[in-house]
Amino acid sequence: MPDYIIVGGGSAGCVLAARLSEDPDVSVTLLEAGPRDSNMYIHLPVGFFKMTAGPLIWGYETVAGREIAGRKMVYPQARVLGGGSSINAQVFTRGCPEDYNGWRDLEGCTGWGYEDVRPYFRKSEGNDTFGGAHHGTEGPLGVSSQAPHALTRVFVRAAQEAGLPFNPDFNAGSQAGAGFYQTTTKNGKRSSTAVGYLKPAAHRKNLTVRTDTAVNRIVIENGCAVGIEIIENGRPVLLRAEREVILTSGAIGSPKMLMLSGLGPADELRALDIDVIRDLPQVGKNLQDHMDVDVLAELTGSHGIDRYKKRHWQVAAGIEYALFGKGPVASNIVEAGGFWWGDRAETTPDLQFHFLPGAGVEEGIGGVPGGNGCTLNSYHVRPRSRGQVTLRSKDPAVPPAIDPNAFAEPYDLERAVDGIKISQEILSQPAFRPFVKRLHLPDGNIRTQEEYRQFARQYGRSAYHPVGTCRMGGGEDAVVDPELKVRGIDHLRVCDSSVMPRLISSNTNAATVMIAEKSADILKGVLQLQPQHDYA
Repeated sequence: MPDYIIVGGGSAGCVLAARLSEDPDVSVTLLEAGPRDSNMYIHLPVGFFKMTAGPLIWGYETVAGREIAGRKMVYPQARVLGGGSSINAQVFTRGCPEDYNGWRDLEGCTGWGYEDVRPYFRKSEGNDTFGGAHHGTEGPLGVSSQAPHALTRVFVRAAQEAGLPFNPDFNAGSQAGAGFYQTTTKNGKRSSTAVGYLKPAAHRKNLTVRTDTAVNRIVIENGCAVGIEIIENGRPVLLRAEREVILTSGAIGSPKMLMLSGLGPADELRALDIDVIRDLPQVGKNLQDHMDVDVLAELTGSHGIDRYKKRHWQVAAGIEYALFGKGPVASNIVEAGGFWWGDRAETTPDLQFHFLPGAGVEEGIGGVPGGNGCTLNSYHVRPRSRGQVTLRSKDPAVPPAIDPNAFAEPYDLERAVDGIKISQEILSQPAFRPFVKRLHLPDGNIRTQEEYRQFARQYGRSAYHPVGTCRMGGGEDAVVDPELKVRGIDHLRVCDSSVMPRLISSNTNAATVMIAEKSADILKGVLQLQPQHDYA
């Protein structure tokens, strides 16, 4: 019987399994519904664009959005060892200090302010460029600087012409400005948590990793989580845990598992004939996500990466990567971006931008006439809209209903419009004039504020950053407390992105890794790592 059973072998689950099994006297079982991370495209940085569809995701889509013209959005959630860190675009940003101070001061999450979590960011990080107070250099998660594409460099110059100062490091306390993204890559390959954390721990006799293992429910006896139920050879089997069950199935999977186990909004569970073990009204609520809007430009020639859609260019890129570990295959494509203000009343930037020197690169994003284009997308980083994840059935095989409730708050829509306009402004700067033939989407035919709003409603899409559905907080209404214990249930914790009470102001994977690092110390009973003060 293992001491810990971890449900979900994603970004957080791999970290926890590796850290907890460092103690040879502790046994750990990690369960993942999907396969091992053996797919070639996982490990090639450029391969992320093939990950938003196919067998390594759950195949979710949202319900029809009321404020996005009734559209349903694809909602990729990983179903593979390494989770999001195995399929994402590898952009390494972690938000601003004010995000975490807000968790502490506004949500009652004692011990989760920036100075509390900064040591865990540093502990996780193996940075090849930056060190000092904000960065680690010896951590398991490989983080590296790229050799940006020439058109990516043009973007950074154009952003400065548009008024965004150059920012050499988005993770040093201030995100404002434009610059080059670091990525979770190492030696030209993706550095997922399955690679950086779990692989080095795989030899440990006290660690068991089971893939292709779906969990039906958490088994709770007398208010205590005692194990989980899986299906083996068509029959339910109970796997017991000596100490705790730890849920790391993400912002969609974790609330789904809690509700299937009788923990959630009582009325909703009874309506599906699920026995209510504890009424936790906030399970599945508080869903937050970034809503991306893409602006596409047609180029005057083959200045970007669209040439690599042709077979002979793909062969050339493959040879370059095989011989030197460099070139387009070693790039995550999203090599640069920035943070800036839509609403100047905000203390920190409220918009994030990602530049891609190609068009039609990501699933569902169209190309341009002539085949040569570039993409600049943006999203409002602190949306006020809140959605939910609810069960459709008591059958674990039935996908949940996912409703991000995008643009439900008019404020969010106005910020999306700000992002579109700033994107157009950047692409119209002198640095781009030799390269951009015209703005393609949207073109020059939209001018009024209402036309911009309609464009955002029609083309806005998820940035794949869902959080918040098992909200952490100091009050009794929160799903988990600041030690990530599920309220009212012993020996059960949630330790993933679903516990974020508020969406951070950037991509979410680095923060998820941090949560898992801190969770491991909480579980070990280790005293809080001491904050690392700024170096002289």
